[in-house]
Amino acid sequence: MTHNVLVVDDEPKLCDLLASALSQNGIQVFTAGNGVHALKVLEVEDIDLVISDWRMPGMDGPQLLAEIKLRFPQLPVIVMTAYSTVKNAVQSMRNGAFDYIAKPFDIDELDITVSKALQFRDILKDNQRMRAELDEHRQIDSLIGDSPSFRRVLHAIASVRESNATILLTGESGTGKEMVARAIHNHGNRADKPFVAVNCAAIPEGLLESEMFGHRKGAFTGAVADRVGRFLQADKGTLFLDEIGEMPLALQAKILRALQERVIEPVGDPRERKVDVRVIAATNKNLLDAVANKEFREDLYYRLNVFPIPLPALRERVEDIAPLARHFAHTLGATAGKRFTGFSPEALQAMAQYSWPGNIRELQNCVERATIVASGAVIEEEDLPAYLFASNPVASGTLITEGSVPADLEAALAEVEKAYILAALQQSNGVQAAAAQLIGISERSFWYRLKKLGIHVDKIAR
Repeated sequence: MTHNVLVVDDEPKLCDLLASALSQNGIQVFTAGNGVHALKVLEVEDIDLVISDWRMPGMDGPQLLAEIKLRFPQLPVIVMTAYSTVKNAVQSMRNGAFDYIAKPFDIDELDITVSKALQFRDILKDNQRMRAELDEHRQIDSLIGDSPSFRRVLHAIASVRESNATILLTGESGTGKEMVARAIHNHGNRADKPFVAVNCAAIPEGLLESEMFGHRKGAFTGAVADRVGRFLQADKGTLFLDEIGEMPLALQAKILRALQERVIEPVGDPRERKVDVRVIAATNKNLLDAVANKEFREDLYYRLNVFPIPLPALRERVEDIAPLARHFAHTLGATAGKRFTGFSPEALQAMAQYSWPGNIRELQNCVERATIVASGAVIEEEDLPAYLFASNPVASGTLITEGSVPADLEAALAEVEKAYILAALQQSNGVQAAAAQLIGISERSFWYRLKKLGIHVDKIAR
């Protein structure tokens, strides 16, 4: 590996001597007669090491060292001085110098010191490269896909991640809304601050206000101590409000005020608290329909919908199924102590033909089951769950064929929805929470659909 070394000294003969000695070891040497010139060289050349005189007119060695540590903090500096006192050596090391050599110096000693400094530089470069690769893998692992519809999502993330604008993620359950929210946070200007996620549908309505804004001790029965709410927990960071469409109307007004004025008021505490949070909200509901039905505040909708990002369903990005499945097989297999090299063509075809009503979450559950039952390094078609091969009207096209357009669209869709829910209940042995997770919806939403469709769980065949 060729290294670039910058020698800084106001004596041209010494610069030439050092350049001659170092170039014999395959090092490319740049020279500068003073600190100002040295900084100009550093701006345009990829320098691995600086060897600088201690005393120079204008900007001396200590001043140059301070500038280098400020502008190029990982660049090693060796200080040369004819005034080899312990005081100068200790001071240069305290100020960040890698080492020092005394004039007149021995060439062998110089070679050893330079070699150590360049090894140190190589280690730092390797660490930077590995961290960059790790960051890239994290990003790839969390957001996998190259379909046109998903590339639009990635472009939207890149556009908004450095902004503090409120973001609304929309899409079916299981499409990865929280994953996208975390990617926006992790690659944005608040990455080193908290990311706090709240599922608005999972918290009882009576506790939601306290959960969001906190409360004072004694504010209500059971409030035995002060509690910091999610807004304050996320201060300076990101607050992710999942399933925002399930939030009660009474609390929506307080959320709106928090977004507009950036202040909150804990339950039982009249004092206002300032907060600085970037809010990312997500929903699988059509909020405009909810607004029309008086189920969601119109002013809150427009406050949330500053930067909307619609997430495509998995059936709309079929080309991403294979890379997603391979990723899940790799990570889940490693957890189980298995190593998978991929899927058979028949298995990939079966997954591509399925409609995935539970989207990415359902695909992950499917692959997890396959990694458990698979006996070889390749996941075969028979390792996949049986429901992938059951009658699938949405995927197979039997719902709508030429000349058979349904007279009642709502009834037809209800039949499809009922078929999926019944299949999920069969697979989960009637466990509703497991069935809801399987098809990628909340338990509350699942219970609502059971009631709407007239499904009685105790009558499901086990």
